[in-house]
Amino acid sequence: MRLPRSRRALGQGLCWLGLAVAGGQALAANEAVDTHRASEAPIVSPNDDRDYRTLALDNGLQVLLVSDPDADKAAASMNVSVGSAQNPESIPGLAHFLEHMLFLGTERYPEADSYQQYISQHGGNHNAFTASQDTNYFFSIEPDALSGALDRFSQFFVAPLFNPEYVDRERNAVHSEYQARLRDDARRLNEAMDQALNPDHPDTGFSVGSLETLRDGEKPLREALIDFYRNHYGANVMDLAVVAPQSLDTLETWVREDFSAVLDRGLSRPEIPEPLLTPELVPAKMQVQSLENRRQVHFLFSSPDPLEDYRHKSLDYIASLLGHEGEGSLLASLREQGWADGLSAGSMRGDGDDALFAVSISLTPDGAQQLDRIQASLFAMIERIREHGIEAWRYDEQSRLAEQQFRFQQRGEPIHLASRLAMNMALYPLQDVQYGSYRMDGLEPDQVRQLLASLTPESLLRVYSGPDVEGDQRGEWFDAPYTLTPVDQWPEAEPLPDLALPEPNPYIAEDLELLDLTSRDPVALIDGEHFSLWYRPDSEFGTPRAEWRFSLQNPEASSSAHDAALARLLAGWLNDSLNETLYPARLAGQDVSAYAHARGITLSLSGWRDQQELVLGQVVAQLQTGDIAKETFARVKMGLEREWRNAPQSPLYAQMQSTLGAALIRPQWSDAALLEAIGPIDVEDLREFRTRFLDQLYIESMAVGNLTPEQARRKGLTVANALSPQLSETAIPELKPLDVPSSAPTLHPHSTRNDVAVLRYLQGPDRSLDSQAALAVLGQMIDTPFYAQLRTEEQLGYIVTAGYQPLLDAPGINLLVQSPSADIDTIQSRIDAFLKTFDARIEQADDETIAPYRDAVRDRLRERDPSLSSLTNRLWYELAYDHTEFDRRERLAERVSQLDAATLRQAWQSLRAAPAQVVTFASGMSPSDVSALTEGYQPLPEAR
Repeated sequence: MRLPRSRRALGQGLCWLGLAVAGGQALAANEAVDTHRASEAPIVSPNDDRDYRTLALDNGLQVLLVSDPDADKAAASMNVSVGSAQNPESIPGLAHFLEHMLFLGTERYPEADSYQQYISQHGGNHNAFTASQDTNYFFSIEPDALSGALDRFSQFFVAPLFNPEYVDRERNAVHSEYQARLRDDARRLNEAMDQALNPDHPDTGFSVGSLETLRDGEKPLREALIDFYRNHYGANVMDLAVVAPQSLDTLETWVREDFSAVLDRGLSRPEIPEPLLTPELVPAKMQVQSLENRRQVHFLFSSPDPLEDYRHKSLDYIASLLGHEGEGSLLASLREQGWADGLSAGSMRGDGDDALFAVSISLTPDGAQQLDRIQASLFAMIERIREHGIEAWRYDEQSRLAEQQFRFQQRGEPIHLASRLAMNMALYPLQDVQYGSYRMDGLEPDQVRQLLASLTPESLLRVYSGPDVEGDQRGEWFDAPYTLTPVDQWPEAEPLPDLALPEPNPYIAEDLELLDLTSRDPVALIDGEHFSLWYRPDSEFGTPRAEWRFSLQNPEASSSAHDAALARLLAGWLNDSLNETLYPARLAGQDVSAYAHARGITLSLSGWRDQQELVLGQVVAQLQTGDIAKETFARVKMGLEREWRNAPQSPLYAQMQSTLGAALIRPQWSDAALLEAIGPIDVEDLREFRTRFLDQLYIESMAVGNLTPEQARRKGLTVANALSPQLSETAIPELKPLDVPSSAPTLHPHSTRNDVAVLRYLQGPDRSLDSQAALAVLGQMIDTPFYAQLRTEEQLGYIVTAGYQPLLDAPGINLLVQSPSADIDTIQSRIDAFLKTFDARIEQADDETIAPYRDAVRDRLRERDPSLSSLTNRLWYELAYDHTEFDRRERLAERVSQLDAATLRQAWQSLRAAPAQVVTFASGMSPSDVSALTEGYQPLPEAR
């Protein structure tokens, strides 16, 4: 695949400040080019009817305002053009530490949790991250509270306190964050790679920070922090984006009032003249030990920062050809040999001047023994592109697909849009902050040839990572063993034969007419005994796309760990076996996948209405009659075994949550149980399971999007008639949340992490809407004070979170602390102490106190879906629980609106009196047999 273009690897990622924003989207815009400022209005999608305004305040702050009257949330983001690359050599991690400190009080709002409390009370989220050359702060909030949020937010950049007490405390939080990531293979690999790059480049240093680096030196740490803030934080290197339903005039008034006080320090975006990879450092090969059972090879080359060429995307054009996965591609050939199961190509670590171009391959154990032939095959493909791939039709095809995506761009969440726009403002001309990622102004053949000429064996840094490496050196901060060896001449090797460039894409949509349809709740177009089809028309999102879900349900899909493993194998085989065939379809905007779950396997299709019938037909035909080849089976089995074997290496907090789910949801099988079950399964077992699975089906399906009832019916029946389901819905077992008994044992996850963690789950009395409403509001109320007390004040750890967490439709409150230093008893006692203070807080709360939290939950439930896919996922979730009126959110919001303080007090008292499910972990603990320990748990009733 072609990697999404990333400006640079993030230094720290999202910090745990209140409610974390969902992963990748807020980070995906870390891309662009540092060019001249432009006064033109941004180029926007024809599907975008929002109003835009650009401002330059008198202090030099660049501002982009977006008025969206339909937005249910307001959001803002400030991007500061400084990051970990600007850390002083004597204080690694200072930029990241500064990011933390800005949240801990300002002159106008001195309380450490003032900002977080305000955001939480008004139904918002907030976060920040530090990258190599940017630090990005962002939040969302209810629109009526935006003015107050901007006031508080602006003070980060006007008058932060840097309270000496919190300077000392927050060092521990940064250190905890560092400790929590000590066993992350990505961090270990990056640090090792830094040793092969130019040591003079500032992006090759330690970026997170620790107690060792964040301490008094030549000057006190607080003084160094203030100096860094004054030297690097100024209006000239800041870019602000605000997205809200208010008018542009109103937004401009608020922004001028709040942000005009940001000081103009005469700063400019830092430049990095040093190259990342110099000719003296290559050719070379590196080996790095991984903790996970995963093998990869990265072929790295020095290249110009592709963002300088964002209008033509010459390097992206090369990446698309090298990263292609269709027939004849490099990956297809490697898969056929049994050497690889994944490949990506793209740029990384761009610094405005140069970057690294990477081709990364996920290897099988056999492939790890064939690095020289894989390398020779890569250069053979590069030569083929040089000779036959620089063709206008290929570029025009990519450009056409990019224009289709831009033309029908969907809005998404305001918080994600604001963060992306703020980062892009720092890097693109203002007119291209929306369009730059899609813009392709024409093939530049000479530029492509010049880039290809730089991809040679003489300029290669080859990095292999795997568990079999025994290094003679170790990383200073993440302790990964590695070896680095100069290469005089690479060994001769034979490339794989029959490598080919892609043919013209036959799946590009031609019919992009937007049908004028009236949106309404889903209706059952077909409600048969063995097959149902729900249909929800849409033209509100302004895109000729449709979302399809087909749930192929079989009562034996999860009746045992053995059958659950087979269901995952069947879904994985279907995806894998169609990879070469349908990769062009994915490029053309048809995303199709199969995934296994407790009831069976779901086929998910998302894309342009045009061409979907063709794709659906291919998927169903392959599922029914496709050859389950031994080689494909072995590759999929290896991937699942690797995933489940590596589960203990995943973040500890994720393992804590996984253990909770395994305890309280049925049917559910742990990674360990699935790993044990899959071992003896062979290809004949999967072939037999496919027949058995398809012979006993009930099919539930849904179509959402810009298609007529007739189109939906025809495509739905194509699948149903082909698969001929035989079962009724009553044959399919229900998913069940379990009731925590009074004798609930403390459970322990299977983890290789070194931290200590405690998870305490307070379960509601039943699954009724009344219980869900009460616990959702209590979760909103407990979030910020729990974080402020145990994280900010007591510094128990970096990962500290509390809030509402339903398991299926069973409500609960989740309390989690992960610590690098405190023991289990200490954490438990501090949670107990906090809960006692929260008891008093709830006891004293009146209707006025709870009102903002209640309103925040109610308003969140009433928010409109930001995209067609999110709408579909919500409706599909409701259908899974037989909520065929599709009004659960509205009914729950109504229950929330009716809550008063007395009801909440009663709900909290009942919650505290009920037994809790506790999960704990410390290094050396034996993992629990969760299934055996929870065998006697009974289903949680719908109502008591």
